[in-house]
Order: sequence, then structure tokens, then C-alpha cells
Amino acid sequence: MLLGGYSILIEKYRRWFLSIRPFEPDLPFTNNIRFSVIIPARDEAANIKNCLTTILEQDYPKDFFEVIVINDHSTDNTSDIIELMQQQYPNLRLLQLEQLLPSNPLNSYKKKAIELAINQATGDWIVTTDADCFVTPQWLSTYASFINKDAPVFVAAPVKFINTGSFLSVFQCLDFISLQGITAASVHHNFHSMCNGANIAYNKNAFTQVGGFTGIDKIASGDDMLLMHKIYAQYPQQVKFLLAKNAIVQTTPMPTWRSFLNQRIRWASKADTYDDKRIFWVLLLVYFLNVVLLIMLVACFWKPYLLIYLLLLLIAKTLVELRFMAPVAAFFNESRLLNYFGIMQPFHIFYTVIAGWLGKFGSYQWKGRNVK
Repeated sequence: MLLGGYSILIEKYRRWFLSIRPFEPDLPFTNNIRFSVIIPARDEAANIKNCLTTILEQDYPKDFFEVIVINDHSTDNTSDIIELMQQQYPNLRLLQLEQLLPSNPLNSYKKKAIELAINQATGDWIVTTDADCFVTPQWLSTYASFINKDAPVFVAAPVKFINTGSFLSVFQCLDFISLQGITAASVHHNFHSMCNGANIAYNKNAFTQVGGFTGIDKIASGDDMLLMHKIYAQYPQQVKFLLAKNAIVQTTPMPTWRSFLNQRIRWASKADTYDDKRIFWVLLLVYFLNVVLLIMLVACFWKPYLLIYLLLLLIAKTLVELRFMAPVAAFFNESRLLNYFGIMQPFHIFYTVIAGWLGKFGSYQWKGRNVK
């Protein structure tokens, strides 16, 4: 019964994803929207220059966008790199979080960084990404065309991991492709609200109208989805997903299993804080299915005959998910990764159960900070 409900849900997502027509920007672009791109950065000296270069070299008019980097107590030379780039790019701004904050410790420095940057932003639209991301030259132009055409107040857009060739990298790429497919399908069809802060945009006035991060500012994570839920509650018909190849943001996967688990524990930690309870029940279904499969695996040591049932369930689950994954992977030009999908199933079950449990009852380390 659990697998049956899961299969119905995944098939629903597949149909919804297939019904989305990839967005094609109108040409020529209508460049009448002012953007403020906000990037919180902490110890990102290795990535920040490449990230900023891809953003600052947009085909969008320089007078219509600014880039605000807010340095979150970096201990490396992140600030020095940005200050050097400011000599070449007048629309690049740098804020120092330690100069804008009281000395009291916070549980969510990232939300506070974004909030303080928004207070100083001159754009009508806020776009957020991460300091280790890369964008296409048409990123902002595609956003502008979509906003002009669909009149949203909040836009979620696709994010993709760059495959570095390692086992862990392939695992993360496949896992993230599935998350992105579910995100696109659910947002487009108003089923529930999901997004990733590496690629979202929202109207500054809408952010103000819902009170910004007030009410969710004590939660360590959630500068993206928890804010999305607040905006969705007030503007349910104006929260959209931008499915366009030119809008894809790319980033590198976590380099180690430990950093990967910390990232996913951080994501899981906000699950029971969602105001949109529709996504909570979906996550609960997925979690319990994986828990049952893990329990069956352990039980096989005492009752070996259960192994055949476990294998049948795994095969059924894999086939259901592959059917969904095929069109999503094709959109991201990653269909070849599906060759590894079956091999990754046991690892996916283990990580889902562990990350979900620790996200609720444990703690994690992020950017050198211990977070409860």
C-alpha cells in the first residue's frame, strides 16, 4: 500500500512535469525591470570571482541590475577579491555583515544577511544565488521576459549540480535532478511550494508585504522555501516556476560524504516548520517508504526469505522513479547519468533515513558553525 501511494504520487509528478512547456523568452528582450542580485558569502575565496564574473557579464543592461555581496564574517580573502572586482564593475557592491549586526549570536546568519542587503537594494526585484554558483549570460534577461509575460511575484528556477565524475558527484547529481523535477512539477501545478535559494527571484514589495523573514528568522535554514510559503499564502496564483535552460544555475556538488550529509540534514531540519503542510505529507510518505525498506533489509538477516520481497520492492521503486527521471534528466542534458540510477538506490535509502532523522533530532555543522 505504501509503495502504491508512492507510485501514484511519482506518476502524478511525471505527468505534471511533461505538461510544462519550457519557457522561451520573447525577442527582443524587454529590459524594464531593475534587479538586485544578492549573494551571501562566507569563506568563498575559491569561488567568488568566477561566480561574480558570470553574473556581471550578463547580456542585461548594466544600468538595470546591481550585484550585492554581503560578506558573512569570512576568515579568508573573500572581501579583497570583491573589492578588486569593484574597480572594474561599478554595479558591484560589498556589505560587511559584522558591521551591520549586533554582537549577539544568531541561528540564521544567512537570512539576516539577505534581509540587510534587501534593505539597501535599489532594484524592484530581488534575485538570490550562492557564492559558488555559475549562471548563463541570459539569466537575468530570461527572468525579465518571464516576469513581464506571466506577472508573478515569486519565481523559482532550476539548479543543476556539475558532475565532476566521482561516485559521490553522480549520486548528488541524480538526487538533485529528481528534486528539481518534483519542484518544477509541484510549483507549476500549485500542488505545493518548493524552491532552492541558489536560483529564486521575488518582488521586493511582496517581500515587504509578507513581513520578510519575520516569524521564520529563528530557523537556521529556509531563506528560500519558508519565505516562498509566506508569499504563496498571500499570492497563491503568482508563485511560478521558470523552466528554461537559460535560467539554469549550476553549482559544484559537496566534495565529501560528510559535507553532503550536513547539507541534507540542514535541508531536512526545516521540514516540520513548513506552513504548507502539503509538502510535509509528501516528505513523510517518502521518508516512511525508505524506513520500511531499510527495516526489511535489516530483517533479512533473521528472515532470509524477505530478501526476495525486498528486491521486488526495490525494482518496482526504481522503475517508477526512472519513468519520472527520464524527461527531467533530458531537460538538464544528463540522461547518461540514468545508467547509474539503479546502483544508487541502496545509498539513497540510507541517506534519506539518516538525514531525515538527524534533521529532526540532531545538529549539523555549516560554514564552520554548529547549528541545532
